[in-house]
Amino acid sequence: MTTRVDEDPRTSGRSVARGDGPGDSTGRGRGSAPPAASASLSTGPTPTPTPEPTTADPAAVPDHLRGKDVTEIPTGDRVVALTFDGGASSAGLPSILGTLADQQVPATFFLTGQWVDDNPQGVAVIHADGHRLGNHSMTHPHFPALPDQAIRDEVRGAEGRILAAGADPRPLFRFPFGDRDERTIAAVNDLGYIAVRWTVDTLGWRGTSGGMSAQEVADRAVNALRPGEIVLMHVGSNPEDGTTLDADALPDMIERMRAAGYTFVTLDALLSTEDRRRLAAG
Repeated sequence: MTTRVDEDPRTSGRSVARGDGPGDSTGRGRGSAPPAASASLSTGPTPTPTPEPTTADPAAVPDHLRGKDVTEIPTGDRVVALTFDGGASSAGLPSILGTLADQQVPATFFLTGQWVDDNPQGVAVIHADGHRLGNHSMTHPHFPALPDQAIRDEVRGAEGRILAAGADPRPLFRFPFGDRDERTIAAVNDLGYIAVRWTVDTLGWRGTSGGMSAQEVADRAVNALRPGEIVLMHVGSNPEDGTTLDADALPDMIERMRAAGYTFVTLDALLSTEDRRRLAAG
């Protein structure tokens, strides 16, 4: 079951439906003036006219990022990238977008094509608020079980949906369930995408029925703090108990990270100025 957001997620405290099964790393998915620049590396793109889908140049993926499922931003600066996967419900999205807007924090959202189809207004607001979007496949399958053509269809399918919604996910890709191998990483690289994993999974997707609490979610993210940390969270609710622990933990998490001297970036921080120039040209 999916959840459709048909009104501005920043002003609505409710969702039309709750429980979807875990969708990302077992997962599920999880804002209003544009986020302010929090760090010099990257603070999220300003929405621009959407290009038509094209076949990306494989050379666009920088050599130092090819063949990897990146777990942190290579930097000595005290920066953190907050990321949210959207593959099931959108129950936590209003709260997440509200917190990000109130705190002027940019984030990166990895969305499936199906989630985009079910939540057009949510995608529009995420993009309009200046957050970065990434590709999370079309239907959230286990990639190692797919033949090469099916991998291409999954990646291009989600890409087309996100482009049609007014944003561009390229060159950021996250594997559903975090499930990948050497072949599948090479496949997404050849489609022009950098594979991005995470430094820490908050485990908010487990919900209270899985023994987690908002406090424990925030603790996991803060205890893993290091320069370039990538935090995995989800947009949706736990399908059994309906909780949205990542959304609930977010204000405390941000406050504690700032108190430790950290600022926030999007995953564009993975790319050097030259990388971005080549991507824009290619």
